[in-house]
Amino acid sequence: MEQTDNSEIFVRHLTEHQNRIYGYVFSLVGDHSRAADVVQETNLVLWRKIGEFKQEREFLPWAFAIARIQVLAHLRDRKRDRLLLDAELAEAISVEAEKQAEKIDIIREALRPCLQVLTSTNRELIERRYFRSMSVDDVAESVDRTSGAVKVALLRIRRQLADCVQQRMMAEG
Repeated sequence: MEQTDNSEIFVRHLTEHQNRIYGYVFSLVGDHSRAADVVQETNLVLWRKIGEFKQEREFLPWAFAIARIQVLAHLRDRKRDRLLLDAELAEAISVEAEKQAEKIDIIREALRPCLQVLTSTNRELIERRYFRSMSVDDVAESVDRTSGAVKVALLRIRRQLADCVQQRMMAEG
């Protein structure tokens, strides 16, 4: 039973962070096709190492460490291709990419309560545009407003959220 629970949690984490793992790998290899290959290999290695995954451990730093090893292996295997970064540069970039990922987590944590203080109308606009990935035109049509009015409203809401996030981060840090 415990292994099943761990597997379910692992799969949830892997699914939740897949885009960030891809972005991390892409930032190191600079090519979509190669990044996809490395991410696929990373996913396989992560799955093989599921027994090493501890629920109390943060998933993303662990996944990034494994992804970094896979990138370095990929660079080593493809060393003759001059378009690829060398391992030393990839290592330096990976450190910066991991720092940026940590910042994103901090910003996301600060954003959650900020979203809750929006009016229901503004929260609905944000949800439709960013969580459901609706186009501005589709959002406008769904709320019976012009595209221009929705663009202006979203700009104001984003500014409000940015101010709120900045205030929360300053208060905490």
